[in-house]
Amino acid sequence: MSTSPDMDVFNPAVKNVLEMSNISKSFEDTDVLCDISLNVPKGSVLAIIGPSGSGKSTLLRCATMLDRVDSGKIKYMDDVLVSTVDGKPVYCNKDQEKKIKKYFGLVFQNFNLFPHLSALKNITEAPIHVAKQDPESARVTALGLLDKMGLADKANAYPYQLSGGQQQRLAIARALALSPEMLFFDEPTSALDPELTGEILRVIRSLAAEHMTMVIVTHEMNFARDVADYVIFMDGGLVVEEGNPNEIINNPQNPRTQAFLRRFES
Repeated sequence: MSTSPDMDVFNPAVKNVLEMSNISKSFEDTDVLCDISLNVPKGSVLAIIGPSGSGKSTLLRCATMLDRVDSGKIKYMDDVLVSTVDGKPVYCNKDQEKKIKKYFGLVFQNFNLFPHLSALKNITEAPIHVAKQDPESARVTALGLLDKMGLADKANAYPYQLSGGQQQRLAIARALALSPEMLFFDEPTSALDPELTGEILRVIRSLAAEHMTMVIVTHEMNFARDVADYVIFMDGGLVVEEGNPNEIINNPQNPRTQAFLRRFES
């Protein structure tokens, strides 16, 4: 992500929460990511768009340790997750990985809630059992997050008792429970009916207004244009075009970007 002189968030003095440099990833004989580089400054929102199979979700999986890279470097704040030595990826030790995992939260497209736990316990599970927080303190934080997500009356409800939109808002609350530096969203509205999409986008807009650092893989083009500080268009494992959201979405220069965005024209 390049710096932009007209946007304070891209001032070189603003620290990058995430840096990914020359990331490559293959599955068997298929190149899924080809020399991808990006920076995410603190307080900024990066939107990643592109067709299915372009490598967007794999990029997020590599950033969040769900997949391992074949080469490249990933750095959170001042902590290096992986770097390439003699052509091979070398990951940090397990203690360092645990530290780095605290930097981010991940919101999946299919919620991934614990079905046997109430909404309240879905949020307090990690703070209590992973971060070893005081249970009452974790409970107070969780109730505050439920209220923030418009779910104050759903603390004792189970996921199956919630609508898809409510489940996704609960998933966002759970991701925020450990106070991460940044959030990743992987197609956060793709599993929702169109009428429920708006409520999730409103929540993400509110987080952007609070200067939450976010990386969002999305097919909501108007949302990406209005909320993101920077947009990357991926296709075939490559960054094909990137830059200011208005310029990329309203006036793309690359023919592949143009062809993709024509699908969203009314």
